[in-house]
Amino acid sequence: MTSRRALLLGPGLAWLTALLILPCALIFVLGFFERGVYGGIDYTFTTENFARAADPLYAGIFLYSARIALSAVLVSLLIGYPAAYCIAQQPKSRQIPLLILVMMPFWSNFLIRTYAWIVLLNREGLINSALTGMGAIAEPLPLLYNDFAIVTGLVYGYVPFMILALYSSISKLGPELAEASTDLGADGLRTFLRITLPLTLPGIAAGSVFVFVLSIGNFVTPDLLGGGKRTMLGNLIYDQFLTARDWPFGATLAFLLVALMMLLLTLQAIFVHRASGNEEARA
Repeated sequence: MTSRRALLLGPGLAWLTALLILPCALIFVLGFFERGVYGGIDYTFTTENFARAADPLYAGIFLYSARIALSAVLVSLLIGYPAAYCIAQQPKSRQIPLLILVMMPFWSNFLIRTYAWIVLLNREGLINSALTGMGAIAEPLPLLYNDFAIVTGLVYGYVPFMILALYSSISKLGPELAEASTDLGADGLRTFLRITLPLTLPGIAAGSVFVFVLSIGNFVTPDLLGGGKRTMLGNLIYDQFLTARDWPFGATLAFLLVALMMLLLTLQAIFVHRASGNEEARA
């Protein structure tokens, strides 16, 4: 039985080792070397890169990236929860087509979809043109090349992950819970706050981690929709590798980002496990 299990797990473990564990280990090791005179790597051991990452300049970029990512999480949650709840309340025959519509943006290239937002948000774009034509505004709004545009692009790109995670939790709730709450005299709002929301917290946690992790490491959206005026962590890592050619410091920043992602995913898994245990105990 053990050999059969090893045979079944072998291909997956080999894939994860080759494409996940080894690259992360390589990035970690590169962080302990120095930048070469003309870029690249000088194999001289040092811990300066990790101390440099704590510099207020880079700490400020990290905090800014975290703020933008959290903003994307909150907006995605406000959009995704009603959408997931609505889909989960539909008959089974309609849920699959609606989920396909949620996933449909993934059928096109992310870069093309980001460029589409430039067409929508610029001063002569569709949104400003429509508002000006209706007389709602006297002059075009500054919708592009700012934090608003970055958050908008991130939300558009990653809100499907939030919807799918929330749908997975909401769809597990049987109608008998709401019926029992109504029979006990609770109105719709109290039923949502006391029953539906607490039971879907694992889905909220999963969707929030997905959106946050993907947003904080994104470099395409800040570069295009931010106009290069704002630097996020992903842009900083990109510049270290391809512009400054400081591979060791870029590897250090990349490893810290991966470590943050793993920490968040671990905390989310622990939260979901405890929430599942509490539900089983109540049952």
